[in-house]
Amino acid sequence: MKISVELTLTPIQDDFEPSIIHFIKKMRESGLTVLENPLSTQVYGDYDEVMKVLTTEIKEAFEMIDKGLLYMKIVKSDRSAYEPHF
Repeated sequence: MKISVELTLTPIQDDFEPSIIHFIKKMRESGLTVLENPLSTQVYGDYDEVMKVLTTEIKEAFEMIDKGLLYMKIVKSDRSAYEPHF
């Protein structure tokens, strides 16, 4: 089953950039399809593979920060080729 996941990692601390950069680089290295914009990171692939990578990388990201939030949306389909029709 293919899924699309939108992630927004928000460390609640002054020195927040290193943990976000580390998380995004780890996602890029995962072999999954990863698209980024200034507000979020989108990850696409097979459910089991995506969730395995996310479980590992979210834990590592949380270990790097004192406090933080992770917003995650999951869609049951691969939306990586989406293009607006307008």
